[in-house]
Amino acid sequence: MHIEATQPGSALCAPPNIERSLELPTLGVAVAVHGGFLVLTLFFQELPILLSAPLGSLLLAWYGSLQHETIHGHPTSSRRFNAMLGALPLSLWIPYAVYRETHLRHHRHGGRYLTKVEHDPESFYLPAGTMSRAGGVRRWIYAANCTLAGRMILGPAIAMMRFWARELRKILNGDRRRVRIWLRHALGVGLVVTWVVGVCHIPLFVYLALLVYPGVALSHLRSFAEHHGSADSRLRTRVVEAHPLWAVIFLNNNLHIAHHSNPKVPWYQLPRAWREMRREAQTQGVIFEGGYWEVTRKYLFRRFINLDGDGS
Repeated sequence: MHIEATQPGSALCAPPNIERSLELPTLGVAVAVHGGFLVLTLFFQELPILLSAPLGSLLLAWYGSLQHETIHGHPTSSRRFNAMLGALPLSLWIPYAVYRETHLRHHRHGGRYLTKVEHDPESFYLPAGTMSRAGGVRRWIYAANCTLAGRMILGPAIAMMRFWARELRKILNGDRRRVRIWLRHALGVGLVVTWVVGVCHIPLFVYLALLVYPGVALSHLRSFAEHHGSADSRLRTRVVEAHPLWAVIFLNNNLHIAHHSNPKVPWYQLPRAWREMRREAQTQGVIFEGGYWEVTRKYLFRRFINLDGDGS
């Protein structure tokens, strides 16, 4: 897993002539997500819970995809304006500034260190020796998190607790920048909770349990098969050729090889970029051609990554 190489199709990146002044498709998504959230939460109590809760979780997952786009410089060339579109913490648990910082670190080094925990903050692998030191319950939790069922049921809680623990350590170690980030985040959380609970009268537990947690779980569905440890760094990124509905919700980030080959390509140009590099990637066995149904069929209760070697 230490061999350095480029990502599949990296020489076949999408055309560099990208219009960066104003990307209307991404701006349209921003309007739809924010408008949809306001309307759904405002009428949440009047809708059947079996309709409002799934729609809400889909909207929050969609918003997460929009945040990802803004982090990569879309829909405008103004970082401040882009951040305005993605900074409101609708899912409550993670500050936008920290998400931006860790995700851009995930993209460093041209993919040479993907999945390696000492370099990749989004790796699902564990530091060397973690499994051997863990007790039976923790080992079971770690193993379950490597299956799709475990990733969607336990994964959000695991991700949140590990993230909060890391952030708390930084704050306790005197990181004043982190304190400022979390204070701003607290203000954003206050605004969201005031709207959701105070104006829309949605109980906080309902919002957390039926919208936020499932929304994070849907994002984990997308990220579950994106990366896999390999000695050849060209094989560490995968593509899930998803149903158009999921492709829109995830803003084509399921075409992950195309995204990593050129992270500045906007979501609506990724399908074209992927078509140009698909033939080469197909020979390397890094495509789930059956979409998320194939991922589910293969890995619902089977590990996608093996933690025995601690991902090193």
